[in-house]
Amino acid sequence: EVQLVESGGGLVQPGGSLRLACAASGFTLDNFAIGWFRQAPGKEREGVSCFTNSDTGTYYAYSVKGRFTISWDNAENTAYLQMNSLKTEDTAVYYCATATLNPGLQWHNSLLYDYWGQGIQVTVSS
Repeated sequence: EVQLVESGGGLVQPGGSLRLACAASGFTLDNFAIGWFRQAPGKEREGVSCFTNSDTGTYYAYSVKGRFTISWDNAENTAYLQMNSLKTEDTAVYYCATATLNPGLQWHNSLLYDYWGQGIQVTVSS
């Protein structure tokens, strides 16, 4: 069974940085996608970024492009989301998720993902 555990969240001031990690266990797929999603209070869950293993593709939401970087460490079976120049509007619970196919341009569709982590809080505030 695939299990995903997020870490690295917390409180940071605007303009600061955080790096989220998503440790995957029970993971034996050669082709998969790892997505990061977030949900702020009163808002719908939205796709933030995605890494696709089959073509080492990366995707980003317009709101985070240029500030966030997704990566995958094959040896550690861990995905990372480096978040720089954080803004108050980045405050949310962040989730990682895996898909057993390459979602391509539909990477932001949460219905395509099979396994989810428990979520971790990121708060950007002065």
